[in-house]
Amino acid sequence: MDRTTLRDEQARLLRLRSQRLDRRSAPVAGAVETVRELCGVHAQLPSSSALTLRPRTSGLVAADVERARVGERALVRTWCMRGTFHLIASDDAGWLLALLGPVLIAKAGRRHAELGLDEDTFARALRIIRRALDRDGALTRAELADRLSGGGVDPSGQRIAHLVHRAGLEGLVCHGPDRGGEPTFVLLEDWAGQAAGRSQPLDREQALGELARRYLAAYGPAGPRDLAWWSGLEVREARAAWSRLAGELVEVEVAGEPAWLLASRAAWLADARPQEPLVHLLPGFDVLMLGYRSRALAVPEEHAHAVWTGGGFIKPTLTVDGRAVATWSSTRRARRLQVTVEPLGQLPERLHAALEAEVADIGRFLGVAATLDIVGRSDG
Repeated sequence: MDRTTLRDEQARLLRLRSQRLDRRSAPVAGAVETVRELCGVHAQLPSSSALTLRPRTSGLVAADVERARVGERALVRTWCMRGTFHLIASDDAGWLLALLGPVLIAKAGRRHAELGLDEDTFARALRIIRRALDRDGALTRAELADRLSGGGVDPSGQRIAHLVHRAGLEGLVCHGPDRGGEPTFVLLEDWAGQAAGRSQPLDREQALGELARRYLAAYGPAGPRDLAWWSGLEVREARAAWSRLAGELVEVEVAGEPAWLLASRAAWLADARPQEPLVHLLPGFDVLMLGYRSRALAVPEEHAHAVWTGGGFIKPTLTVDGRAVATWSSTRRARRLQVTVEPLGQLPERLHAALEAEVADIGRFLGVAATLDIVGRSDG
């Protein structure tokens, strides 16, 4: 059977629908359900991870996200995909870390050797961290460094970051409640133990298949190399994960390369495009920008440096039908927020009403009055 060749705009719209950024997606109201549907949300900046959920939910507010993490402990903030901070459902933490942790630890081996961190040092450090958190409860990174130093493990320089990172990837620690604006660390088994215990244990092959299925549900159409980029898996393991989904996939072509959708969504290929443009103010590090090996579909090549500004930073973007047309920033004073949009080209007047609605919804989400300023716009 010949595969369907998708135009770029078709591929973008399908990805928006997978990402719950299309009004035809089944509504999901809760923070936990949405994080689970997306198989995790990038959380290097906690404020961005909350804003990532806003356009994908209905009625959610920022306080709901923190309540789900700290009050209900149904969400965990820890190192996961690509070895970076993610917000994941607590009942996903066990199998995701068991699958990805060993791969990501192996990839960091050279840097560990440069810092003089061998396996004996890590073993001693993790024992000290476990004892300290078990005895004292939530501790900041500086407090963990003090405990390590007192236990004979040198935490100086970048070593402390790698020691705590290793503890996270091994499923020992995760972020606890913030203290004075600073994150603390707690034992993952204490934070999410009951939730993690409710999930069925998966062997590695089962976990690979589950990850590929979850990834395609949230990011399709995509391919194994996209999965490898997003997750941190080796490409060979991503391909092995794909092979476990035989019979569950539909092959298409995106930008001249093979890609796949879940077969359960094959009807989407014949679906008409939305009646109105899909306009979204996405935060920095939004998962739509982080989920694929190539970013060309989402960001025009001539504007790539305006969005990917170096040092791993991804600016907030205004997207129309999944394509970046502007970057944006915000300034907050008391209970007022000014959203400043800087177009990458000409921003059509017909989009302004939808953009105003997005700004108002950000205000609703954050509980502030929000106003819009478009750079270069004259209303006179």
